[in-house]
Order: sequence, then C-alpha cells, then structure tokens
Amino acid sequence: MKIAIVKLSALGDIVHSMIVLQFIRKHNPEIIIDWVVDESCNELLESHPDINKVHSVNLKNVKRKKSLFILLKELRKVSQFGKYDVVIDMQGLIKSAVISRLISSPITLGFDKSSAREGIASVLYNQTFKYSYDKNVIERNLALIANFLDFPVSKESILNKEVLLYSSQKYKFKVISNIMSNVVLIPGASYDSKMYSYQKLAEIASIIEANFIIVWGSEVEKLLADKIKTLCPKVQVMEKLSIDLLVSLISQVDLVIGSDTGPTHIAWALNIPSITLFGPTPAYRNAYNTSINKIIESDSKVNPLKINKLDYSINDIDVQEIVGLAQDLLKKRAR
Repeated sequence: MKIAIVKLSALGDIVHSMIVLQFIRKHNPEIIIDWVVDESCNELLESHPDINKVHSVNLKNVKRKKSLFILLKELRKVSQFGKYDVVIDMQGLIKSAVISRLISSPITLGFDKSSAREGIASVLYNQTFKYSYDKNVIERNLALIANFLDFPVSKESILNKEVLLYSSQKYKFKVISNIMSNVVLIPGASYDSKMYSYQKLAEIASIIEANFIIVWGSEVEKLLADKIKTLCPKVQVMEKLSIDLLVSLISQVDLVIGSDTGPTHIAWALNIPSITLFGPTPAYRNAYNTSINKIIESDSKVNPLKINKLDYSINDIDVQEIVGLAQDLLKKRAR
C-alpha cells in the first residue's frame, strides 16, 4: 500500500502529526508513506526514516504574490506527484483538501464536516471520519489513521512513543555546556498574546543555575532575545537556526521552556523535558502531558473554536511555579 499524507503547516502542527509514522510502521512496515508539506517546513520531514518521499508545495508564495499563474503552476505540480492507494488530509483546511483531491488516488480521506477545521473541506473527500475538533490534536491525528488502517491506539502507547524527529546529523554547538544543565528558552510564538513576558523569562534564567540558550525565528523574536540578554547577561543568544539545526540543538539539551509554539513541541517530539506555557490556546488540545513534558496554564477559559488573541493571561503565570517545575525536571534529568 502507498499512502500520501497531507499536512502542510505549521511547524508545531506537523510535529504533532508525525507520531502517526511510527504507528503505521509498527502496524505494517511494508506501507510506503509520502508526505505533502509546505516548502517552509519540508526540512522537518526530510531526514525521517519512515518517509519515502517529501513533496513540497509553495502556497505561501502564491498568497504573497497573489498570482494565478503561480497558483496553477503549483496545482499542476501536485497533480504529478504520482498514484496512491489513499491520500489522507490530516489538516482539514480547504487548501489542504484541494491539494489532496488533486493527487491521483481512488480514496481521499479526511475529517467530516463537523470535525474538520474548515467544514466545507469535507466535500472534497470521498471518505470521511468523525472526531471532534476540540479533542487533543495528537489523538485526533492518530484516530484518523488508525480507523482507516485498523490498528489500536492507547494513551499508554502515545506516552511510550519513540522519538519523532531526526536531524540530518548531530551537530556540535559551542553554546552547549558539559558542566551545567542546558536549558533552551523560546520567547516567540505566532502572535503576541501567546508569548510569555520576556522580563519574566529573564527572571527565570537569573534564578535557575543552568546554561540558558535562546532560540528565535523572526526579527521580533530576535529583539526579545536581546532584551532578555540585557536583563540576564548569562544567557546565550543563538544565531538564526535552520529547522535541521534546531532539532539537533534541542535533542542535546536538558529542558525547553516556551509557549504553545513549534520549537517547544519539538522537545516533546524528541522526548526531551519541556514546560509549555498556555494562555489563549487550549493546553488539553495542543499538548500531551507526560512525566517529562509538563504544562502550565493560565486561569483563562479557552474556546478552541474561537481563540481570543486579545487574551494575555499567559503573563499571569507565576515565575516561581515555572522555576520550581524546571528545577524538579532538571534534578530528575541529572539522576
């Protein structure tokens, strides 16, 4: 059997989806899996041993240039990806459904109208699966695949997952300490209200005895990183990293602290201890609490169907709560 999985973006969403690969392999190692992804994220998938081929599309370029010619060129490219036994749209958006339908296959599978992120996307599938949109994203991804391929999934099997991500090589980083615990701080996120106060992140770094490393992806995040260093000179600010380098770096540290954003979720995927901070987004849906991957939420009541981007309650999370949890995780890691 040959499967094409469609999950275009964003970084964290793809990370949460990649758990399906090891479940498919354990169920039937003969299944060939290709993955369709936005060009900006293909580096995340290229080194994965369970993926036969990564097909990339550049829909962001279409959106940026608003060009019909570029759109038609991308769609024509999709139609030439080859033939599959089934195409599975794990994203549930109109754009991902269109991509899925254009790929040659007798079966196009996705979430039904009540379950898809954009319900109208379901009209483009010839097989649908019902699984409430407000349920945990990791469990949703697995349920969609497991129902079609008929294999069991349990909470225990998710908690005992193997590493999900691979870098092309194990890079050596001068910022990594061989003497102290290494902690990555992630100050950025996709929008302001998901970001924890840079002043409080600096305070955390000042209190905990560890080697702190800050990673960033945009110029706004670089400014935040520099502000943290001004307040806490001991932190080290990385240069901008590729996805491959980011995965390699996080695989070598002892703890990651950040908000509900892709790089923080990479720690979970690598079985590296993490603390994910939640304000305007739902922790029960967007993360998986484990013995080493912990969640701290604000008191905000979150509706996953209608995210309030003006909810800055993440900054109500107490610094000492984060410090105490971080110290506990580092202590366990050192044993």
